[in-house]
Amino acid sequence: MKKLIIGATGSIGSAVSRNIHKNGGKTHLVGRNEEELSSLAEELDSSYTVADVLDENFCNHIINDLGEEDIDGLAFCVGSIDLKPLKLTKKSDYMQCFNLNLISATEIIRACHEKLKKNKGSIVLFSTVAARKGFINHSIISSAKSAVEGLTVALAAEFAPNVRVNCIAPSLSKSKMATPMLKNEKMADSIAKMHALKRIGDGEDFSSLVNFLLSKNSSWITGQIIGVDGGRSSVA
Repeated sequence: MKKLIIGATGSIGSAVSRNIHKNGGKTHLVGRNEEELSSLAEELDSSYTVADVLDENFCNHIINDLGEEDIDGLAFCVGSIDLKPLKLTKKSDYMQCFNLNLISATEIIRACHEKLKKNKGSIVLFSTVAARKGFINHSIISSAKSAVEGLTVALAAEFAPNVRVNCIAPSLSKSKMATPMLKNEKMADSIAKMHALKRIGDGEDFSSLVNFLLSKNSSWITGQIIGVDGGRSSVA
């Protein structure tokens, strides 16, 4: 039985994959960068599929590569940082963000639902602290990730009791896509101080929770939006 990790070469996806491996689990990794993906797959003795979730038929490649292989978990560790004041946005900004963060999630969930249902599986999605806490210039990503939270609770109801669906809402963490914001030391320090715990997160801050939510140890948890944000949403 394997866990399917979409966005496996990202900061969170790679940490999740390593945590599952460390705890004796098996994974099937999905990512865009073949060199990075094959290296991680070799490290973790994992199967993998090179695919871009924005490609129309990306699910077919994954399902074909899985073949008869069973999965009992799906972590959709895909995200973006789309920051613009509303007056500078275009329709295409919202469409691309929704396609990446929401539509592609529905596509792979639909494709994997029968396997997950058969195995009483679990799905973990990712939102953002900005879906519930207002930040300037966040209208694109906040609206898309709010839709992911809506999807979480809708599917938790629709799939119960056979498949559990939960969502993690992170604050900014160290990643490739956050590099432009964090490469300036003063800016990074300023962002860290906005959090009650006075630091920026990293992939390891999420990996154990994702592994828990994908496991049978969380068998009575579904439809939850869980903040992993250094206190940013509540006490900062």
